Amino acid sequence: MLAEKSLVDSIHERVSSKALQLPVFHHVALKLMNVLAKEDYSIAQVAQMISEDQALSSHVLRLSNSTFFGGLSKVTTIRDAIVRLGSRQVTNVVTVVAQSQQYCTKDKSMAAYMQTLWKHSLGCALGTKWFAEKTGYKELAQEGLLAGLLHDIGQLFLLKILEDVHASEPQISLSKPVILEVFQHMHVEQGAILMQHWNIPELYSEIVRQHHDEIYDTSNTLLLLVRLVDMACRKVGIGLHHDPSIVLATTAEAQALGVKEMVLAELEIMLEDAMTLSN
Repeated sequence: MLAEKSLVDSIHERVSSKALQLPVFHHVALKLMNVLAKEDYSIAQVAQMISEDQALSSHVLRLSNSTFFGGLSKVTTIRDAIVRLGSRQVTNVVTVVAQSQQYCTKDKSMAAYMQTLWKHSLGCALGTKWFAEKTGYKELAQEGLLAGLLHDIGQLFLLKILEDVHASEPQISLSKPVILEVFQHMHVEQGAILMQHWNIPELYSEIVRQHHDEIYDTSNTLLLLVRLVDMACRKVGIGLHHDPSIVLATTAEAQALGVKEMVLAELEIMLEDAMTLSN
């Protein structure tokens, strides 16, 4: 039972209300996902869609030239970025940039939560991509980035609702323990609702639904990767929870994937280094 029943009621009222403005998946990112699914696209077509949004384009170029995504030479056009990284990776870069814009608020009491949630989402995205490449699952690297980025999307959804609650019902307590409990009990269900609203492919929706389940599909390698990186983020303190006592090598996920302890140690270092991208 949640500590603040009145808060839960307020959340459910907003979720069921037709007046609730759900977060919007960036139109360019969604168009690119649909175009790439057809496999008959051109580089020029992809570049044109990205270039139509100047702010998005500049952020994509910055991230494409980062140490995580970049190469030896600097790319100066969206077309160059696509040639270097490939259309699918550039689409994922677009999605990362677009999603980062969702984690903003005018409510000062919510700003720290937004920033922390974004760092966790980005950490899981970059970590899952890196981890897939390092552990023999390179074919899942691009899907891993998006799966890691979206796995906790329900927390963002709930935080947007809590922002509205705080503005309209200031008498309701929004202490950190209460917010964390709301996230714990509700973010998976609300994340699944949001993924359905966005019409995101099922392989990502499944990650959202099962990333905390005690019983889950152990044959789903992408799910195993995201769950393990999620725990790695928790171990190094990237997110709302920090548990340095976690031993990644003993987890069921690590054992199912057959990951060596050295690679898990490298993952922790990589996550800490990658967080410079979120600043």
